[in-house]
Amino acid sequence: MLATLNARATLLSLVFLTVALGAWEMACQPPEKSEALSEYELLMGGAEQEARVPPPSAVIALAYKELSDPFYDAGPNDKGIGIQLAYSIYRVLVGFFLAAAVAIPIGFVIGMSPLMYKAMNPYIQLLRPISPLAWMPLALFIIQDSEASAIFVIFICSIWPMLINTAFGVANVRKDWVNVALTHELSQVRTALTVILPAAAPTILTGMRISIGIAWLVIVAAEMLVGGTGIGYYVWNEWNNLDLASVIFSIFMIGVVGMALDLALSATTRFVQYKE
Repeated sequence: MLATLNARATLLSLVFLTVALGAWEMACQPPEKSEALSEYELLMGGAEQEARVPPPSAVIALAYKELSDPFYDAGPNDKGIGIQLAYSIYRVLVGFFLAAAVAIPIGFVIGMSPLMYKAMNPYIQLLRPISPLAWMPLALFIIQDSEASAIFVIFICSIWPMLINTAFGVANVRKDWVNVALTHELSQVRTALTVILPAAAPTILTGMRISIGIAWLVIVAAEMLVGGTGIGYYVWNEWNNLDLASVIFSIFMIGVVGMALDLALSATTRFVQYKE
């Protein structure tokens, strides 16, 4: 039954894709011009071509060209899509894991201690709504390095979902499980590692999944601001070149990588979930 449902869903998705690409291709066809108008344009030396959204056939042709050699390096402003994505993924993962190293221990302390929760909550509520990009000018001034500043912005945007979800998961571990650990005279550290951490792991990983999605969103905007190398800079550079096919292709690649990062953490979340 499940296999049949998956097959039907796949078929329906392909139908939607075919219809969408067909409509897009038809909408991007240039309007027909009369012969008289063409002769007039020829006499005038040729009319300027109107900028148009490229059809999917042009984007697919470009994608084939780019993906056939994704790691070429022809200079600072001409690198393959693989290199651009690699730089962005590196910055996201460094900022993400630095945030995890800070957020998860602090979230544990907040979740286990009502006193720490009340003491830290005002700071969390004050800093959490601030846009990560608002930190970029300050980071550039203090750090004076564009790549480190981009990593810092990823760190800032990643820390809050992980911290809040960790604190929530720890605080909502069943009290009878903790009481059993106390009955066996386990230390607080051992209780945290053997009882609380496994019970809160799905909630913690949900926070990490939210964080990686936000981080991947933010890195594109951050790289547009700081320049250099990365998928955000690639998008902005191709827009400045008025190469809309490359812009659309890069948008598609951003979505593919973001989906892959989310699926990786989603699979990890299912792996740690307790099934009765």
